[in-house]
Amino acid sequence: MNEILLIAPCGMNCCICTAYLRKKNKCPGCRIDARKPVTRVICKIKTCETLTKNRLAFCFDCEKFPCNNLKHLDKRYRTRYGMSMIENLESIKKLGTGEFLKNEKIRWACPECGGTICIHKGYCYNCGRKV
Repeated sequence: MNEILLIAPCGMNCCICTAYLRKKNKCPGCRIDARKPVTRVICKIKTCETLTKNRLAFCFDCEKFPCNNLKHLDKRYRTRYGMSMIENLESIKKLGTGEFLKNEKIRWACPECGGTICIHKGYCYNCGRKV
């Protein structure tokens, strides 16, 4: 699978998202045109007119970067989950998607079993260890 498909335009790593990790009604990722949770369908960033009209891969390609919608999302994620969408986007721009995902795999790996830690739930989806 193309690695860009696992990173949302806002910089979210879909691999660590609850919707992507869960077994039931699994989301295929923000960029895959398949059945998605309603929150992805109505996402203000994913449906941004500038992003879609100009076929931009990431928000950092936009002249309005970072826009108010992205700033709001970034603040919520920094406060609730200790992760910054804007920092993710800056890292993707600097390192590329492959290197970004390689670093993310290390960052979100469970120290107990090596499984994936869910950013939203705060535990490993493989062994259940709370982080």
